[in-house]
This record gives sequence, structure tokens and C-alpha cells, in this order.
Amino acid sequence: MKKALTVILFCSMITGNLLGQNDTLQPPSKWKTKLQTGLNINQASFSDNWKGGGVNSVSWNALLNANADYASGKYEWTNDLEMVYGNVKNKDQGVRKNADRIFFESKLSYNLRKPWRLFFSTTFMSQFDVGYDYKKDINGADSILRISSFMSPGYLTEALGFEYKPVEWFSAQFGVGALRQTFVTDQSLYDTSGNQKLYGVNKGQVMRNQIVFQFVMEMNKEIMKNVTLKARYLGIADYQKLNGQGFVHRLDVNIIARVNKYINTSIGTVVLYDFDQDKDVQFSQLLNIGILYNLQNYVDKK
Repeated sequence: MKKALTVILFCSMITGNLLGQNDTLQPPSKWKTKLQTGLNINQASFSDNWKGGGVNSVSWNALLNANADYASGKYEWTNDLEMVYGNVKNKDQGVRKNADRIFFESKLSYNLRKPWRLFFSTTFMSQFDVGYDYKKDINGADSILRISSFMSPGYLTEALGFEYKPVEWFSAQFGVGALRQTFVTDQSLYDTSGNQKLYGVNKGQVMRNQIVFQFVMEMNKEIMKNVTLKARYLGIADYQKLNGQGFVHRLDVNIIARVNKYINTSIGTVVLYDFDQDKDVQFSQLLNIGILYNLQNYVDKK
């Protein structure tokens, strides 16, 4: 927990300092940089005789989003970093994680003929902290199972293909040739779970290689005044396993409503299907209200 928060705060200060320098100096015209950093806190408490029911709780999460884009002629280089980490503490329970994500993508594209581009991208996904599965045994006692950690799993994908981008706020990528590496560096997870394979990686190995087709569709648009919709769909098909077990589907949807310059509220949803993780669809949702600081060296197009 401390390591994750330290990383987010450190990156916020370093990136903010670099962007802040662009406020006093004339920024390079070919670079567009943007930083968003925020802190969300939620708290609820009830008296012992509160008849409506409820559980005393406090939760928080910190986030950092950074973009650095370069354009020159027919070439464009985009870099996108997203980090979020948070905890929740309910009465009579220990501190538990409620948000944890590391995402980075770097993409180089060449404009063939509008709206088509040739692109090469590298994408990384993982988490900061250890993940646990909280259950109760047959006697009603709490059971805690360690199921994930940093780089367990971790995903690295290199993709080459074509991008369709008719407008600034929407794009679709067809990665016809892509390599995907899945990492499980924490071998103790195999012992606690009793499984010989986790996230598609066999016990005794730390990485699995796949040749896949990757499809990515992204949308980032202000759908009404001060309300922005950001969505990203990721689809992966293993060329060697073109059945239900060889597909990955992930949909991230975030709606951000800006109250004023520093206060915003947001709701985010993730829907995930990955047979190597679970045979059923996974779902998560997070509602936040808090402080969001935005710093950029360009003006958004309406």
C-alpha cells in the first residue's frame, strides 16, 4: 500500500514539475502534454442504535493519468500512463484493497491515407499490491487466499497493424501481428492455490508467449457540458486457440462529471472475460467524488 501511494505521488510531482516548466517557457509546438492527479475519500459512520442499518467505513484512492503526444508530418507518437490505487476499511475488518491498476501504452503511427494509419504499439498492464480472495469456510470463519501481486499477473503486448481514426475522439486498432507475454513472477501463488497453472503460465515458469490478434477500440469525448465519457475495449484472440478459451475481452468505461475546477465525481466499470483467469465474466465498479488537478500545455477542442 505505501509503495503504491509513494509511486503515484512521486510520478505526480515529477510530471507536474515538467509540465509546470512548460507554463513559463514556450512549449514545443509538436508536443502535447497532460497530467491529471487526484485523491478521492469516502466515509460513513452510524450510531449503535441506527435502525436503518449500515457499516462504519472509510475508503480512499489516489490516481495519476499522464499523456505525452508528439506529432510531426505524417508521424504521431502517443504515450498514455494510468495508475490508480485505493483501500477500504470497514468496521470489524482489516484494510482491504478496492482499486489497483497500472496501465501504460506507447504507440507510433504513420498516416497512410486519412482515416487509416499504420501503427506499432507496446502495452503494459499489472497492479501494485497483493490481491486476496476473502471468503468464509464451512464454520463461518474468515478465509483469506493470496491470489495475485505485482507482475503476477503482468501483461506486455507488442502489436503491429492498422488504425482507423476518423475523428480525434475515436479510434480502432487492428493488431494483425501481435506478441503477448503473460508474467507470473510470484511463484508462491502456486503453493497457496494448489494449481499447476495460473493465468495461463505453468508452475516453474515466469512467462508465457502468445501470437495473437489484438483489437482495441477507444473513445474519449465530452458527451455534454462538463461530462466526459472515456471507454476502451480490448479484444485478443490467440491464433493457436481460436475457441472460447483463446479469447480475452475487456471493457473499461469511465464517466467523469466536473463540478468545478478542482472537484469532480466519476463512476467507472470494468467487464472482463479471460478464460486463463476465470471461466466466468468478471465485473467491477467504483464510484468516486474528490479532488482532481489538471495541468496541460494545450487547449482541448470542443
